[in-house]
Amino acid sequence: MQSNIIATKTWEKEDDETVMVDSYSHCIIIWNDDVNTFEWVIETLMEVCGHTEEQAEQCAFIIHYNGKYAVKEGSFKTLQPLCVAITDRGINATIEENVRKG
Repeated sequence: MQSNIIATKTWEKEDDETVMVDSYSHCIIIWNDDVNTFEWVIETLMEVCGHTEEQAEQCAFIIHYNGKYAVKEGSFKTLQPLCVAITDRGINATIEENVRKG
């Protein structure tokens, strides 16, 4: 899986120190389907994304009722192997750009 998305960087001044901040982040979106059980999605979120059981349960319910949910946020490079691990388990997942507005 490759991306043509280029993440931009901005510079902000913080406590007399200039720091680089990501203007764009990415997120893993899990899509609802009629195949995977709540238990399987919850187990996957705990094992792959490091969610607590409570976080994973909440995500599973949101996915079910809203059709999709952003379960993890970060850089494309960090999220790519996680997304692959999720899809390898038969769960529909994509990485999408997430614009943060400050």
